Amino acid sequence: MTPDDPDVVVCDDPGAARYELFVAGELAGFADYVLSGETMTIPHVEVEPRFEGRGLGSRLARFALDDVRSRGLSVVPRCPFMAAYLKRHPDYADLVAGQSPSA
Repeated sequence: MTPDDPDVVVCDDPGAARYELFVAGELAGFADYVLSGETMTIPHVEVEPRFEGRGLGSRLARFALDDVRSRGLSVVPRCPFMAAYLKRHPDYADLVAGQSPSA
């Protein structure tokens, strides 16, 4: 299985205020969020231990950040995983709340 496998699906569940990652229909991970005005805070990202090490957390983070961008929001990465992902992917730096566009 690769992160781009068609059996891997990521979606937004606004009722639960989280992004969910499914592998072959099974919930494998999620990213909680809190919306406040034009800012989305992501306090927690979790991938079930048996699904770790396959790049699925990165796929979940990428989906969340692409959604933030498409909605014109900024993000506050409270989760260490999300903060680390943002450091490794400077193409998302413009989304971080409080950052200047040239940061």
